[in-house]
Amino acid sequence: MTGGEDRTPSGWRVAVLGGGAWGTALALAMLRAGHFVRLYARDPQTVAAIDHGENPRYLPGIAIEPGIVATSDIKAALDGADCVLAVTPAQSLRTMLATAKDHMPQGVPLVLCAKGIERDTGALLSAIVEEILPKNPVAALSGPSFATDVARGLPTAVVVAARDAGLAADLAARFSAENLRCYSSDDLIGVEIGGALKNVFAIAAGAVTGAGLGASAQAAMVTRGFVELRRIGAAFGAKPETLMGLSGLGDLLLTCSSAQSRNFAYGLALGQGKPLAGLPLAEGVPTAAIAARIAVERGIDAPIITAVAAILDGTVTISQAVTALMTRPLKTETDL
Repeated sequence: MTGGEDRTPSGWRVAVLGGGAWGTALALAMLRAGHFVRLYARDPQTVAAIDHGENPRYLPGIAIEPGIVATSDIKAALDGADCVLAVTPAQSLRTMLATAKDHMPQGVPLVLCAKGIERDTGALLSAIVEEILPKNPVAALSGPSFATDVARGLPTAVVVAARDAGLAADLAARFSAENLRCYSSDDLIGVEIGGALKNVFAIAAGAVTGAGLGASAQAAMVTRGFVELRRIGAAFGAKPETLMGLSGLGDLLLTCSSAQSRNFAYGLALGQGKPLAGLPLAEGVPTAAIAARIAVERGIDAPIITAVAAILDGTVTISQAVTALMTRPLKTETDL
């Protein structure tokens, strides 16, 4: 861990838990917003690289501005923090929070920056935080944003959500900087659902593209995927306007149209019949299985999510899944 000033004149101490691409990008964003940033990464090599102004494993070719204090000591990262960004993968969140629990300053907000649903329990990530850290208010940051764009300081808009509208507005104001515009929302569940399910549809979009099924099929899949997102969101109590916004439709459009999305890239390789081993983690893979199970348990019609889950577990081929989707009974388009 390198040295540094404990606090900028008007900034917070922000602890970023996760030294991957998104964690590093958000650390840079917090630095540019005027905060003192400590970044926790388990890998000492990542810490050493960031200390030298780079993170070649996760953000190759992007210079890391001086001022971020990197450490592999989670206690040191959390010491005196005014706010904590949890940027570990969704399926690792419970383990990470258990490790951080004894060092977490009470009462400071914990902002979820990963997207997913816990595979084993079906819990949204906010529920995991509330279970393990009941004295820390939980928020979520989501929206159409690639780590490389944020790290480079390119214009990006996201949403920060918390059940307490005042907390959400305060976090959004503190996180905003010249090229990072943060909107606020009190619909925490809606923001979480949008962020989690868009990963599943991004895999589907990538698979359709990889299989050479055409732009028309991809557009239809994304549009009907959004219908499923709205159905599941409604079942969880999400506000329709949230799903129409940055964390729903906005994130869906971005991740379903670019190989910069790990989930789209995973689906692309799947559709092309390429080996999947060694590809970057795609959160949509575990989320697809649990989302399909939730749809069945709640009686929600979600054929695309069900198809993605079946393709991923090897039950059906992409061709068989597309045939099944195209031969479903006809109905009106607006029948949700």
